[in-house]
Amino acid sequence: MSTRTLIRGGLVITAADELHADVLIEDGRIAALAAHGSDIAAGWTAARVVDATDRYVIPGGVDAHTHMELPFGGTSASDTFETGTRAAAWGGTTTIVDFAVQTVGHTLREGLDTWYAKADGNCAVDYGFHMILSDVNEHTLKEMDWLVQEGISSFKLFMAYPGVFYSDDGQILRAMQRGAANGGLIMMHAENGIAIDVLVEQALARGETDPRYHGEVRKTLLEAEATHRAIQLSRVAGSPLYVVHVSAEEAVAELAAARDKGLPVFGETCPQYLFLSTDNLAEPDFEGAKYVCSTPLRPKEHQAALWRGLRTNDLQVVSTDHCPFCFKGQKELGVGDFSKIPNGLPGVENRMDLLHQAVVDGHISRRRWIEIACATPARMFGLYPKKGTIAPGADADVVIYDPHATQTLSAATHHMNVDYSAYEGKTVTGQVETVLSRGELVIEQRKFTGRAGHGSFVPRSTCQYLN
Repeated sequence: MSTRTLIRGGLVITAADELHADVLIEDGRIAALAAHGSDIAAGWTAARVVDATDRYVIPGGVDAHTHMELPFGGTSASDTFETGTRAAAWGGTTTIVDFAVQTVGHTLREGLDTWYAKADGNCAVDYGFHMILSDVNEHTLKEMDWLVQEGISSFKLFMAYPGVFYSDDGQILRAMQRGAANGGLIMMHAENGIAIDVLVEQALARGETDPRYHGEVRKTLLEAEATHRAIQLSRVAGSPLYVVHVSAEEAVAELAAARDKGLPVFGETCPQYLFLSTDNLAEPDFEGAKYVCSTPLRPKEHQAALWRGLRTNDLQVVSTDHCPFCFKGQKELGVGDFSKIPNGLPGVENRMDLLHQAVVDGHISRRRWIEIACATPARMFGLYPKKGTIAPGADADVVIYDPHATQTLSAATHHMNVDYSAYEGKTVTGQVETVLSRGELVIEQRKFTGRAGHGSFVPRSTCQYLN
């Protein structure tokens, strides 16, 4: 039996267009678009009709950087794949790309299979995986080829966290060379972790233990230096490079300089760097621990450079780096020693709304909102045009968005499995009303109607943003 849904009367916004159009959905895909009021649209019938009058009809968000159930610092991220993908749906995100972790001494396959098992049958929306490389050697380099063929086409390396995820320049170069050969995109956590560890040790020795020192030791110059080094290594390897969670003006400048040379170098930032700052890290009574993440929050003056980078396309993507730890019992592990605070913030539910607020505030246009949150992440990570747009043949991942509603972000009302909101009390304009994932209603008029297990693993092609 064919299942048809008709979305009538909304303003369809994609990265390329804005048009008043009706959208016909059939068998989980977009079947057709036609101008609202046209003879074609008037002739359509469907079992389910959704009224989108005075609403935006936008593609489901693609969050290309999440960490569900990530073990870190003796604990684990508090969102499971079930709770995290449900929260994503509430926030208008219909695809996540999470990070499977290889642990030192183990194969990529073992790490990937562990993450398949965590996610399988538990997700409310669709998901894919990147692979974290923690141990670059001859065997894991071969495994990269196999993973690309399996639809795991991006690999993250760390210049930070010595003893855990850290790779040295030689390992990074080898992985980049392999990526250049097999089409895998290298993602980089660009911070000089060796130097940072020295500064951490020195700060603690001085008795500087509060959360704010987490930001002070992780210097902007050490993010910029690592970004510069990663770019040069990628040039030597002939490999594209994607720098994750860019937070500092100096790092944006390194990316802009590389792009001015025509190099295939890309950058993402996250809402926390656009809306929060070191003022939050300095909140008294250990409250600043809520905002400990890496790269760290920066002084407010860096925000202008990040917004500018998003407008000039020196930064292409906004992801969340969603990695929540509860304040009680998890963040508190670092009382008396900021280096023991689990690194990460909740945000998968807030990204689309915060970026719509950026439209309202005049930082970006409506189409740029969709570009950085939906279309470009889909293209960057081999999901386009199945994901990230509203066009015939695309998956019917569609959000009905009320641009006039106002809401106050709060832990009391969010759906992430974490006991605080990084944006507590912030009022934003715009709210998700209805969400379809592959044509199935998962949020209907602000009620969750989805289910664990609806979400499917999505194998990805290689980066399409290079074309």
